[in-house]
Amino acid sequence: MLLLLDTASLYFRAFFGTPDTITAPDGTPVNAVRGLLDYLARLVSDHRPTRMVAAMDYSWRPSWRVAAVPSYKAHRVADEATNEEEVPDLLSPQVPIICDVLDAFGIVRAGAADYEADDVIGTLATRTDDAVEIVTGDRDLFQLVDDAQPIRIIYVARGVNNREVIDEAEVTRRYGIPGRAYADFATLRGDPSDGLPGVPGVGEKTAAALINAFGSLPGVIEAARGDGAGFPRGSQAKVLAALDYLAVARTVVDVARDAPVEPLADDLPAAPVDPDALETLAHRWGLANAVDRLTSVLAQVSPA
Repeated sequence: MLLLLDTASLYFRAFFGTPDTITAPDGTPVNAVRGLLDYLARLVSDHRPTRMVAAMDYSWRPSWRVAAVPSYKAHRVADEATNEEEVPDLLSPQVPIICDVLDAFGIVRAGAADYEADDVIGTLATRTDDAVEIVTGDRDLFQLVDDAQPIRIIYVARGVNNREVIDEAEVTRRYGIPGRAYADFATLRGDPSDGLPGVPGVGEKTAAALINAFGSLPGVIEAARGDGAGFPRGSQAKVLAALDYLAVARTVVDVARDAPVEPLADDLPAAPVDPDALETLAHRWGLANAVDRLTSVLAQVSPA
């Protein structure tokens, strides 16, 4: 089984879920690093993957998504000139440490220029025949669920210890739509957290009703141009008024399946690939216990 990590989603949750009183010997906060390592130890122990990839945001706000919908994540821009994301001051210095620790363990990191981690995950998940579990707190990735492969989401919005398994049946239970219809549904509904307005006046219930009535977003648009039969009251006019938005929004909502990610040596490491570097990092940043826990779990779980 291939375990795909939405790495930023996890380290943000680690940062907010682990006290910032956890510091290195020099006083540098390392709560996100420590929390992430503990998350990984728990995930590997419980899910027992044979392969694992930490997907990275090489671009958190890709230019082609912004060109389609300029409001995409605009409210989270910290610096217009550099297009940098607003990140807590105490978290930013921890991200390079996280990368160094993952590299020393031999947990492969993957990204692609002008693509988000979601797109890397979508590409890796759909180009393998293996079972896939995707660890994320982001609902956007619900569109990848596929019982046939299978591809499942390990949803950590309420924390790694309260994670939920999302498959097609769970998508249907939550939203009342076919299990693979999440991207069409989300395009209609919108997502304020990503700056996607959706169709004004169309919420979750109406979006679900439209998908169920007409099968897909193209089906909804085709029907809206017709006589309006089957539309909830007032919703045909709302869809027609939003046709320009709907023409481009799916480009933004859809997770890419073709990001330029090179083939990876992604077998779960049985032991750190660079134990000397890992020991140095553990000593410098006060991570010995967390490093030892993950090292022990990898030795127990890895088939190597």
